[in-house]
Amino acid sequence: MKLVVAVSGASGAPYARALLDFLAAHGAAHGVSADLVFTTTGKQVWAQELGGVPAYPFKTWSNHDFTAPFASGSAQYDAMVVIPCSAGALSRIAYGLSVDLVGRAADVMLKERKRLVLVLRETPISLVHARALTQVIEAGAVVMPASPSFYSGPRTIDELVGTVVARVLDRLGLPNDLMRRWTGLTPRAPEPVEEP
Repeated sequence: MKLVVAVSGASGAPYARALLDFLAAHGAAHGVSADLVFTTTGKQVWAQELGGVPAYPFKTWSNHDFTAPFASGSAQYDAMVVIPCSAGALSRIAYGLSVDLVGRAADVMLKERKRLVLVLRETPISLVHARALTQVIEAGAVVMPASPSFYSGPRTIDELVGTVVARVLDRLGLPNDLMRRWTGLTPRAPEPVEEP
């Protein structure tokens, strides 16, 4: 799989880090090669939330470098994830505004009918956002709001982040064990009741 990972300027850099860490550790075993691109604000938010970007083993492209191979459908990339995806980035993608490499790469994924996963990090959702969501879903993208789940009993922030990233990897068809899978209801022990 030839994969593009884009980091846009929404809060949620830990989601991007968890995905990139997984790909760095396990991507080659699954036959995945990845290219990485940050928007300007994506880098700023990462620095605010996490500090410096580790030296990942991926080719990293400037967001204004349209010579990147995935700016063309003829390069035959298989999938793209924008994580986190700001509402602004999603709206530009929804309406084909290829003003930067992230937008152009997403446009290529849609026109080539490839997998495009947008991990939206925005709340509340306005009518403008809702219309862009409808537009981009109708165009073929998968929109996954960064909504962690709790049924797996995450004990740390990293485990909570993993519940979102596991589902992103599922959309890409990449096996992972970042979270405990749903197997049905399991009764919890009742909380002790204090006597008055």
